[in-house]
Amino acid sequence: MLSQPSKELVTVPNPHPNRVYTVEMDCAEFTTLCPMTGQPDFATIYIEYQPAEKLVELKSLKMYLWSFRNEANYHEDCVNRILNDFVVASQPRKAKVIGDFTIRGGIHTKVTVEYTA
Repeated sequence: MLSQPSKELVTVPNPHPNRVYTVEMDCAEFTTLCPMTGQPDFATIYIEYQPAEKLVELKSLKMYLWSFRNEANYHEDCVNRILNDFVVASQPRKAKVIGDFTIRGGIHTKVTVEYTA
């Protein structure tokens, strides 16, 4: 069976909910479409969070990030939406998402958004 993109972020119970620790993840293959030209925009997405009761399951995160591939989004919107959806799903103590987009038209874009409970 082939995998399909999904907007659902699946969570699992954190086996150490009372310990404060940091999880760092990155996806070097993030793509979305430029809303002005329809051309692909490429980025590395970095996610750092301090889980509370839930952890985000990694395959669901991969399928979630894949769901942006055929959508037209501004860089700032992508990164804010990723953080918003991540926080709703996992309810972390803290979270940070960085979108480091490749150069387009001579401009390098890096967007950072943060959440604290």
